[in-house]
Amino acid sequence: MITKPLSSLKPGESGVVSRLTTSEEASLKLMELGFGPGEPVTFLRAAPFGGPIEIELMGYRLCIRRAEGEKILVDCA
Repeated sequence: MITKPLSSLKPGESGVVSRLTTSEEASLKLMELGFGPGEPVTFLRAAPFGGPIEIELMGYRLCIRRAEGEKILVDCA
């Protein structure tokens, strides 16, 4: 398995959340959104010019900042 940042996935690619590499406070907020270790996530699309990314997590769609996506590491096949 390859571990890489969520923001580096291509549209349609999926992975499993491995770990969060951010401050404790930010990690807690991300975990409240569902980004816990072992949670499957699918990268849907990215806005141009470094804008937010859209992902699917726990059956819902969510947009997060690209910088936050860089702090979420996922395991990909």
